[in-house]
Amino acid sequence: MKQNHWFSGIMAKDYGGGSPKPHQLDMKRKRLTWILAVSGLCVLFYVFGAWQGRSPTPSSQSDLSSKVGCDVRTGGKGNRDLPSSSAMMPDALDFESHHELSVNSSQDIEKFPPCDISYSEYTPCEDQQRSKKFDRERFKYRERHCPTKQELLRCLIPPPPNYKRPFKWPQSRDYAWYANIPHKELSIEKAVQNWIQVEGDRFRFPGGGTMFANGADVYIDDINALIPITDGSIRTALDTGCGVASWGAYLLKRDIIAMSFAPRDTHEAQVWFALERGVPAMIAILSSKRLPYPARSFDMAHCSRCLIPWPDYDGLYLIEVDRVLRPGAYWILSGPPIRWQKYWKGWDRSKEDLKQEQDSIEDLAKRLCWRKVIEKGDLAIWQKPINHVECLKNKEMYAQPEMCKSDNSPDAAWYKDMEACITPLPEVNSPNEVAGGALQKWPERAFAVPPRISSGSIPGITAQKFQEDTGMWKERIENYKSLVNELPQGHYRNVMDMNANLGGFAAAMTKFPVWVMNVVPANSHPDTLGAIYERGFIGVYHDWCEAFSTYPRTYDLLHAGGVFSMYQDRCDITYILLEMDRILRPQGTVIFRDMVEVLVKIKSITDGMRWNSKIIDHESGPFNPEKILLATKTYWTA
Repeated sequence: MKQNHWFSGIMAKDYGGGSPKPHQLDMKRKRLTWILAVSGLCVLFYVFGAWQGRSPTPSSQSDLSSKVGCDVRTGGKGNRDLPSSSAMMPDALDFESHHELSVNSSQDIEKFPPCDISYSEYTPCEDQQRSKKFDRERFKYRERHCPTKQELLRCLIPPPPNYKRPFKWPQSRDYAWYANIPHKELSIEKAVQNWIQVEGDRFRFPGGGTMFANGADVYIDDINALIPITDGSIRTALDTGCGVASWGAYLLKRDIIAMSFAPRDTHEAQVWFALERGVPAMIAILSSKRLPYPARSFDMAHCSRCLIPWPDYDGLYLIEVDRVLRPGAYWILSGPPIRWQKYWKGWDRSKEDLKQEQDSIEDLAKRLCWRKVIEKGDLAIWQKPINHVECLKNKEMYAQPEMCKSDNSPDAAWYKDMEACITPLPEVNSPNEVAGGALQKWPERAFAVPPRISSGSIPGITAQKFQEDTGMWKERIENYKSLVNELPQGHYRNVMDMNANLGGFAAAMTKFPVWVMNVVPANSHPDTLGAIYERGFIGVYHDWCEAFSTYPRTYDLLHAGGVFSMYQDRCDITYILLEMDRILRPQGTVIFRDMVEVLVKIKSITDGMRWNSKIIDHESGPFNPEKILLATKTYWTA
């Protein structure tokens, strides 16, 4: 009872000892109304915000694919696409809404249509119709003549119907699908010489040649019996007028890599057959311009009935071969006029004519300071001196061509006219010293510091930088191996590095059954292509604002490191990407390395080219501003 009285006392004290007054009840109502109003507004704003931030549901699979940047591919007969991008590549990085660079929406992406089927074999800078407009003297019309801006195609070069993935190496050396290169002309024209044979749905290449009566393998063994070509001292070779490149194909098993070239002429598709089989080759001709290689590149050059008029034009063509030969390198000649006493009737030429031609070649080689090593059977071999010490002493005796002036770079070779002068070798301190520096034997040569770098001939490149570059590329190739499943499986053979720098990419790729065409952009500084050759790899100068001298669908993997940062202010990069599509095989891969803004721009173009692509992080992690764009060309045909 005491407790109740205490409680009643408190209530009486707080509330005046009786019932609440009217003004107190009114205050309570207002407070409750305020609380309810605020709570209601909070709930309303929460619901409105959730509704506004909700992502729209894709209306279809294509909408979803457009949002994540993928192509929707349909199955069906003849569809030979690689596994989907998500199966091939790591998760993509989304940069679309986090960078200032505007990216086209799926509605704005330009969709590139297929070109007409008549362009299936199109070589833009060696187009046979365009070439007819140019001078036929010295076959200048077969040199590079690229289309004007108005003539550029803005479409995709179509593969022929029934195109198939080429055979894997080394089987591809001997076989190619007829559907991929539907040309039987050489199998008829060169039937007796065993260049190429048709066997059902495929071509077979027996290794024959005009002067290879017993096959290229035996022919190379005959050469090896005369000069040492299998001890590692000879690694890079040049085959002028190569036919289907049987010589280069059979050198590969002897660890010699040949740059084989021939023009696009009446022997339709000869260079194409070489590349289709996984043998290095390109379209080129000895005419009025220098070959697109630096001085002192090749350990050996070869002409087997190549029909090049060596003594003509003051010996200009043999002088050009001299420019690209290394000190101590060999020049091998077979076919007319060698052994004319036996073959003159079959060659349909007179004895006097053939003897005069050989005498002229012998005299020219002597004036170039070459030494004739041997002539035996169908072969004649000369050797370039290791330096020009004796050559300069005997200048008066041999009536040599003038030495080229020092202000003319011996390496400059992009649209440079040939000169009827001897390219001087670097100075030496003794008659026994190799000009420019001696090279290690292969395979040590691939990772040794090139003499052009150790001597300081390339500005800004030191031996330490070279070693760092070599180590960096070993790490990067390990990463590529995990990104491109086709690489370790041996499905890829022909590889191009579009900005080769020091050749570290090619050196690190030697673990795979591939060969690399190292491209150094023309007129770039520093010029590193000479050092790449000193490492035992092949390459070429090229300007990517123009088409490359090759047939369509000739490369499995293209590597483009920094290419588009270099060219984005020089020309329309859309045409560079269309050229890459032209030379890339269906199901081939492109690896771009560049700043992310550049890669996003590239991706916005390639999304309209039937490519699947994803941007992924640099090997070192997400904080590196350089990223990788991994792209795959899908399978489709005309």
